[in-house]
Amino acid sequence: MPHLFDPLPIRSLTLTNRIVVSPMCEYSSVDGFSNDWHVVHLGSRAVGGAALVMTEATAVMAAGRISPQDLGIYDHGHVGGLARIVHFIHSQRTFAGIQLAHAGRKGSTLRPWEGDPAQRAISYANGGWEPVGPTAEPFADGYPVPRALDAPEIAAIVDAFRDAARRALDAGFDIVEVHAAHGYLLHEFCSPLVNTRTDEYGGSYDNRVRLCLEVVDAVRGVWPGRLPVFVRISATDWKEGGWDIEQAVELSRRLRDHGVDLVDCSSGGAVHDARVALGPGYQVPFAERIRLDARIATGAVGLITEAAQADGIIRDGRADCVLIARELLRDPYWPLHAAQQLGHGVPWPPQYLRAAPPGTLAR
Repeated sequence: MPHLFDPLPIRSLTLTNRIVVSPMCEYSSVDGFSNDWHVVHLGSRAVGGAALVMTEATAVMAAGRISPQDLGIYDHGHVGGLARIVHFIHSQRTFAGIQLAHAGRKGSTLRPWEGDPAQRAISYANGGWEPVGPTAEPFADGYPVPRALDAPEIAAIVDAFRDAARRALDAGFDIVEVHAAHGYLLHEFCSPLVNTRTDEYGGSYDNRVRLCLEVVDAVRGVWPGRLPVFVRISATDWKEGGWDIEQAVELSRRLRDHGVDLVDCSSGGAVHDARVALGPGYQVPFAERIRLDARIATGAVGLITEAAQADGIIRDGRADCVLIARELLRDPYWPLHAAQQLGHGVPWPPQYLRAAPPGTLAR
């Protein structure tokens, strides 16, 4: 079986190892534009040795942002700043990925560290907007009340994902990921706890996953066949009667048949009162189950912090890669340190060779 530092071929790309920087919202943009923070944040993780660096959830529409400070790709003016980031990531012999997202009913909210946690909605006077969702039900008390989407608006969102994928290609990204997790728009449509529509986008399983598949088809239709498409899903709502692993496996089978190369397996986020069974690697069983039953490559994410733990996930065939989030906030050079702990020689940036283990080669 492969290990954490074996290469991972996906379509025309070959990742140098199985470590991916998970998308992590930074809430540091102005009007969707990237800036020096994003260059340093993402660039330092490329320096640190990850094989693939993913942007945070990047909004395909201004009204698809979580907060006014979210990164965006809904205007061609965003491309130049993103291209600068991609160029630096590539200079470190690392691939660059972008996560395309629409926040749905969880949009127009304060940044996590701002304001009263019980009052997340932003007033129009303070830069907020009317969020949208499958229905007019808010995520929780204190969140803005969304407007239920009609059919033409749904079609416009599909077009927005398509246009965003084109811009991502113009910026030079190697991999695009569709965000269909964490209670944001595409997950909202999938979850029976949220989606109570009675039209072609609600009710039956086929109807609830329709929007997700339409978005994937739109993205895959403009994304080159030589380059991979990922999808992040929530494998369960962690609540009885909600989206669950059985439904996630079936969606993953369909995603495979629609040209998706890897399912990034997260969970939760659809409802505020879910009871999540947190613990080290708590979402790894979802990646393992989907990999086995849907016969598609998977990524494991969630409280993966130790080198031996990550290596074991790969060696045991539970996932094809690991996506690291908080641990890479604590230590941007975690991949270099993990390689040393596991006894694998990996190249370092030449600027850092004076601190590398003896015999280390430069990238």
